Amino acid sequence: MTPSEKRELVVYSKTEHGISTRNACKLFMIYSSVFYYKKKKNNEDDKIRAELVSLANQHQTWGFWTMHHRLRNLGFLWNHKRVYRIYKSMKLNLRSKRKKRLPARVKEPLLRPIYPNVTWSMDFMHDTLENGKSVRSLNIIDDFNREILNITIDTSLPSAKVVSELEQLIDWRGKPEKIRVDNGPEFIAEKLKDWCCNNEIVLHYIQPGKPTQNSLVERFNRTFRTEFLDVYLFDNIK
Repeated sequence: MTPSEKRELVVYSKTEHGISTRNACKLFMIYSSVFYYKKKKNNEDDKIRAELVSLANQHQTWGFWTMHHRLRNLGFLWNHKRVYRIYKSMKLNLRSKRKKRLPARVKEPLLRPIYPNVTWSMDFMHDTLENGKSVRSLNIIDDFNREILNITIDTSLPSAKVVSELEQLIDWRGKPEKIRVDNGPEFIAEKLKDWCCNNEIVLHYIQPGKPTQNSLVERFNRTFRTEFLDVYLFDNIK
């Protein structure tokens, strides 16, 4: 039985049966100091809540420790257990995703180039407009410094469109030695293979079911998803 429940029983005994406070406390085994205790309002907790709300509004994808470290950098020296108690009471916890177990495969190291235009990475993303219409995004980065070279968004991105975007990008940037892609239908199309062969560009496919071999563009996809696509709702792609 909790102290608050015992207090209610003491009050009930006093009002309904005329028992003194001292005897009622003895009966329900509660100290008189606990019965008379009044919770004090802590203005410091309100300040912590205000700071957490401010951080949550600015950074929807931040978890507890990122917020706590930011509060420390701002000069607030609150104990992490105290901040976490308030953080949980506000239900700001982010749901953690469980990792799926995949069958063991031969590991293929991800080699980082030492200068630009050695290796580009490409990948597609999917999203939905406000009216329910599906759109796709073609993301291209340079593996050397993770520079975002291209983001093309359209309702349809076939292999011909991929080739067109690459040609425009090469006119501005110059051609790479290799392009790393997954095994999507647009990337395994003969049109893209022929174009790469004619331009003397190696089209490197990662192993099926192994997105970590294309982790540089996958990491950008995550940031693009959490910081942009999941934050805003679009009614068109113009």
